[in-house]
Amino acid sequence: MIDNTIFPDPAYKDTVLAPLFNGAKAHFVEAVRAINQAHLVMLAETKIISADQATAIAAALVDIDENLDISTLEYTGEYEDYFFLVEAELKKRIGADLAGALHTARSRNDMDHTVFKTVLTARLDEMLGLTQALANAMITTAEREKATLIVAYTHGQPAQPSTFGHYLSAAIEVLLRDIERLHAARKGLEKCPMGAAAITTSGFPIDRHQMAELLGFKAPLQNSYSCIAAVDYVTALYSAMKLTFLHLGRLVQDFQFWSSFEVQQLYVPNSFVQISSIMPQKRNPVPIEHLRLLSSITVGRCDTMVNIMHNTPFTDMNDSEGEVQQAGYGAFETGNRVLKLLAAFIPALSINSQAVSANTDKSCITVTELADQLVRGEGLSFRQAHEIAAITSQSVIAKQQPLANGHNAFVLAFKTETQREPKMTEAEFIEVVSAENFINVRDRFGGPAAAPMQMALAGYRAAMDEFEQQTTANQQHKLESENKRLMLFSVLKNEQE
Repeated sequence: MIDNTIFPDPAYKDTVLAPLFNGAKAHFVEAVRAINQAHLVMLAETKIISADQATAIAAALVDIDENLDISTLEYTGEYEDYFFLVEAELKKRIGADLAGALHTARSRNDMDHTVFKTVLTARLDEMLGLTQALANAMITTAEREKATLIVAYTHGQPAQPSTFGHYLSAAIEVLLRDIERLHAARKGLEKCPMGAAAITTSGFPIDRHQMAELLGFKAPLQNSYSCIAAVDYVTALYSAMKLTFLHLGRLVQDFQFWSSFEVQQLYVPNSFVQISSIMPQKRNPVPIEHLRLLSSITVGRCDTMVNIMHNTPFTDMNDSEGEVQQAGYGAFETGNRVLKLLAAFIPALSINSQAVSANTDKSCITVTELADQLVRGEGLSFRQAHEIAAITSQSVIAKQQPLANGHNAFVLAFKTETQREPKMTEAEFIEVVSAENFINVRDRFGGPAAAPMQMALAGYRAAMDEFEQQTTANQQHKLESENKRLMLFSVLKNEQE
């Protein structure tokens, strides 16, 4: 007969406590170690515990680190979780009373959210590095391809000429905004919950600002209830991540369409092409499918994290803690794979100029400029100009000719509509309807012509410089905080020696 008075029940042990313990071993050991060190320093400097007590606890913590291999431990149920395991190891070394002194003025509640923020910050910093590397790769590619003609599509149909650099610039601007959102989400991780204790801080004279500083945060999170209840740092982060990969997925979808046999606008090099096992003619740009798949998986994992928080109580709760935190790390794993692959894939792409030229000729996508020139050069109304342009394009499409061959059809349509001869000569007509002219005259701010493109690319580089400076400052702050914590902890430890 099972004794239902003994904790933990075997089912609870196997389905909840053991997985949580294993997750803590995999993800949280370093963060807990840092909290123990910082908290001990703070307790000593505020004289909440004596110097002798602090020295003894420091020596015991070092002994645990040096002689207990956490990674080899299996969960037995003897201790509820990783926190109580560490406390038990302290008791073995220095006794229960002194071991318990380390937990003065703190709780697993504020410790948990401090651990989660610490781990998320490290993972986000890695992702930000990869995202910024992708942005730099895209900017470099856009600079290289700023004059490379493409067919731009709307509603799946050929619309107007543009350049590959101009197209990539549109995606770069979205990515820069995504990076900005990720940096904003990082700011939500920069305030420390330590000192909130269970809910309401403590009657002990703790120094919350020192705890934040020693753990690499910018400041303590002010409201103590918020420290243990407000999980907007989770929802904000995964929302920003979701948007990043949702947006990148749209770019990937275009690559799939552009590289199709029927369009052939985008050439994927052999290093990113797989072959068929039975059809020797096939060139399968399979990395595009993996990019789309991994982007979608990442979006789904981010959605999971946000949706888990829906309709949860505004308090400390397991819905936002160990198991769900660990579930979210999968979004970083798949997302980082997307970023690494895209950063290599995009610079390797090139445009098939022959296919672009053929598709341009077949689809009359420069006819908008003919209509615009008729308004500017011939003094026609917008309606008249577009009627003439439409008739001209219909004529050459019916004859399966490029628009450059449509001067005779143009003259006939012009005379029918206006009752006069056009001023535009055949040579001028051919120039007006060329894809190069279409690009060159669109030299307004944000357009694909050389001058606005150069301005845009310089702006992207400037934005990236700001992000890199921000990243460097974040890294420097973390390093300085870590060095200070380790130095002060070492002083405590060495006092016994």
